[in-house]
Amino acid sequence: MNIFKVLIFSIILGFSANIHAQVTFIATSIPANTPEGDNLYIAGDFTAWNPGSPEFVMQKNEEGNWYITLPERPQGTVIKFKFTRGSWTTVEKGSSGEEIPDRSFTFGNGETVNITILQWADGGTGGGSTAATNVQVMDNNFFMPQLNRSRRIWIYLPPGYETTTLQYPVLYMHDGQNLFDVETAFSGEWEVDETLNSLAADGVTVPIVVGIDNGGAYRIAEYTPWPNPQYGGGDGDAYARFIVETLKPYIDQNYRTLPSRENTGIMGSSLGGLISHYTAIKYQEVFSKAGIFSPSYWFSDEVWNFASENEKRENMRLYQLCGTNEGAGVTENMLRMSDSLIRKGFLPSEINNKIVQGGQHNEALWRTNFREAFLWLFVEGSASTGIKSPPKPLICSPNPAKDFFRIDNLDTSNADILIISDTAGREVLRKESDLNEAVNIRHLKSGTYIIRLFTKTGIHEGKLVRID
Repeated sequence: MNIFKVLIFSIILGFSANIHAQVTFIATSIPANTPEGDNLYIAGDFTAWNPGSPEFVMQKNEEGNWYITLPERPQGTVIKFKFTRGSWTTVEKGSSGEEIPDRSFTFGNGETVNITILQWADGGTGGGSTAATNVQVMDNNFFMPQLNRSRRIWIYLPPGYETTTLQYPVLYMHDGQNLFDVETAFSGEWEVDETLNSLAADGVTVPIVVGIDNGGAYRIAEYTPWPNPQYGGGDGDAYARFIVETLKPYIDQNYRTLPSRENTGIMGSSLGGLISHYTAIKYQEVFSKAGIFSPSYWFSDEVWNFASENEKRENMRLYQLCGTNEGAGVTENMLRMSDSLIRKGFLPSEINNKIVQGGQHNEALWRTNFREAFLWLFVEGSASTGIKSPPKPLICSPNPAKDFFRIDNLDTSNADILIISDTAGREVLRKESDLNEAVNIRHLKSGTYIIRLFTKTGIHEGKLVRID
């Protein structure tokens, strides 16, 4: 009898595990300024975050409320989503126009869910492109032979490109949808065009920027050189070869570029940061600089084998960025990668690690740090001092030091600023006067520090070990 009960229970349990559920979302309240002729859409991880998929357009019920019924899914399936009017420039926002977290629903938790939409990103005005006039879609279907598919490619041409014969550096960037135009961006744009146009107006030489759209459903695969057991992936090497073997030669042939490695960079965020790191390190003969924002080093442990197997072959500039609120392990992995690069021959001065307190994994973090990253990567030396020569050696004595140290190999009377940073790139001490005197470091924790002395003739840089 007990065996019979166990069998019945097992059958019931197995049956319940296969139960499917569906859900209907009803927008019972929408902003009063919603344009009368606009449709509403649901966009989520189940639509590849397409903001205006015809398959997920909402309808109106008898009460005049927008609704959509999603296909059945197994109970317990969790989805993430938001509502739009067909583009990311019209995505829903909070009551004051602020960003809101993705909505979440677990199938089985009710068949009807009433939704309140508080505000639209464009205020109900209808949105429109925010791309500058010097941004173009170079090709809507640029063929990628290494992957046997096509992709939209954007290009930003520096102000004055059409009226001069100058040649320009080139920056290759991933997630092209998010770089220039809020209308195509997933969750706000980087404002790359506005930032570079502003710098150009100040006399800074800015590069041609080539923006490669992510492939939607192909994004994970293309931005990951190695597979993940849960998320798949692994086409990153082919994607990197597409940039090096196909896209870069085309850009160099059809635009006035400076094709040398010294004038070529790559940049991306999240998985785009991972593939930027991989591409720059593998193809050091092609790239001399990389912007590695919020890198997804967690995706595969193979990234550490890759780092240990690839020596420094050329001088590089690598700008790593992350925020403290991006999730467990992001900061630690970024600093671990910095240490790994240094062990393979890269200089601490070639790696800029920036950690933003409170920074989150989003376009806001990447947008607000793009200007600084670009200047550090492409404009040699310190933008604040105007120095353009590479760092010269600086010797500290004693080293290791406990309480004080002095600069041992040069006259500091011509120095302007002395800056001490930890190995993560965080400034811990700045001294702008009495630079001939010994520097007090009693308050610093034990460890290794980077010492930079800015003078009228250049930057001097060295390492100091502080001991207790």
